[in-house]
Amino acid sequence: MAKTLLFQGDSITDAGRDKENHGHKGRGYVHLLSCKLDFEHIAEPWTIHNRGISGNRTKDLIARWQEDCIDLKPDFLSLYIGINNTWRKFDRDDPTPAEVFEDELNTLLQQVQENTACDMSASILLEPFVLDVPAGRRQEWAHDLIPKQAAVKTAASTFGMRFLSLQNLFDDALNKAPAERWAADGVHPTPAGHYLIAQAWYDAMQDIVGA
Repeated sequence: MAKTLLFQGDSITDAGRDKENHGHKGRGYVHLLSCKLDFEHIAEPWTIHNRGISGNRTKDLIARWQEDCIDLKPDFLSLYIGINNTWRKFDRDDPTPAEVFEDELNTLLQQVQENTACDMSASILLEPFVLDVPAGRRQEWAHDLIPKQAAVKTAASTFGMRFLSLQNLFDDALNKAPAERWAADGVHPTPAGHYLIAQAWYDAMQDIVGA
């Protein structure tokens, strides 16, 4: 049976998608996964939405959650949010305390649980990550980001969702190539970085999305 899969998040999910064309998947990991899923479900195509918006934080998702999530009636949700909740502390002096981030994330997921038929056990939360580009960024951000990473993992457990640790994924990738090859600014994946995410996402969800 055909299903509806919603990808939500910030610029890493957005990846330059055409906002005037709701069918456009961007040029990142969502596009790569969409190609694979279109092939694997060619006989009964899935509906795949990308509603990531560059710069978004959890509070921005709350403001548009009805239209860009609940109304789409997803069967499965993939949510990747949180890095801007940290970044804005350092580039705009506009912090999001960890407890506020946790509350906002839980609000988003509770609305999905209560207002859609989304299968939470077959949905996934992606952990925000940072690499040390430019040098010193990871250490500078650590005290703010690490509690938010923990909040994402806790939310996955609370709502019975899957959890993908992108920090571990990219840290392991540093054994193959330096950080700049995976995320040129430490945050936004290169094409290789997007492919890395797509592979790990598919492995974590293969029992759900595989043909």
